[in-house]
Amino acid sequence: MEEVLSEGKNFRLLEDSELPDIIEFIGQFLPHSIKFHQTLKTYLNDRVWDFHFYVTKTWPDQPVILHFPGMTSTPNGKIYESFSVFCPCDQLEHLELLAEEDVLIDWTQPIYLNFTHSSIMNKIEEFYSNKGTIEKQYGDIYVVTEEPNKEDDSINVVFAEDAEMLQLTPEYAQTIHDLYPANHMECVEVFKRLIKKLPCYGVFSASGELAAWMVQSYYGAMFSMQTRPEYRRKGYGLILAKYLTKVVTERGYLPFVVIRPENDASKALYSKLGFKKHFETVRAILRPHERANDEQGGGTDSQ
Repeated sequence: MEEVLSEGKNFRLLEDSELPDIIEFIGQFLPHSIKFHQTLKTYLNDRVWDFHFYVTKTWPDQPVILHFPGMTSTPNGKIYESFSVFCPCDQLEHLELLAEEDVLIDWTQPIYLNFTHSSIMNKIEEFYSNKGTIEKQYGDIYVVTEEPNKEDDSINVVFAEDAEMLQLTPEYAQTIHDLYPANHMECVEVFKRLIKKLPCYGVFSASGELAAWMVQSYYGAMFSMQTRPEYRRKGYGLILAKYLTKVVTERGYLPFVVIRPENDASKALYSKLGFKKHFETVRAILRPHERANDEQGGGTDSQ
């Protein structure tokens, strides 16, 4: 089993008992810290995956926080092969500590970054550009900031043809994973755990077939919304998104989604439910020049 390091050059491993204070601290920077903030909350509340959280040894004076792995599936399955990072956008100069980190991070190997604030990614690109290339996939972070327009009749969709919405069971994990656009970055096992521990709902047809679904992720986002082609244009996506927004909120989370910039349909759907764009995020592969031929796509979520 791979060893979990207690410290790096500039970072130290957090004890679980420290995490509530960390959540409170980075809560000051919402919504920009939302992905990392909600990852910490789901970890403490539901422990979907074994993440390891690190802060700078000078925290909170230099507030940079990391977690390893950054996603649940990478080519070699190593803890330190992927990571996520947050730093307040007005203190990005402290990312120099990340650039200098050579114990936790091996910059000579491909590195996989899960959704990262675009301002942070721009700073990473500044110091990484002389080491290698960065393959990027963009997404827009939409956060629920207001109550839906109750007068909008398009929100009040009712099921047709005797369809019904149910909490999913683990037997559907493989189907959901197979159709998840970034399934090379998340493993089947994490979908099984999400279904067991977090709100994950499906719309089933009158014949019992899974027609559409949506899941709350380990990083707090509502994601992996999919509707089978033959069941589209029935309003199932809107019903799922509306219901999951309600359930996620009741569980104490701040609902958010990652939407591809070109996906106007999803933007329109979530706008009806009170979501607004707050910032751009990037999923990236950092590939050293000498490893330019290695393959693993970046992918984005379904929204």
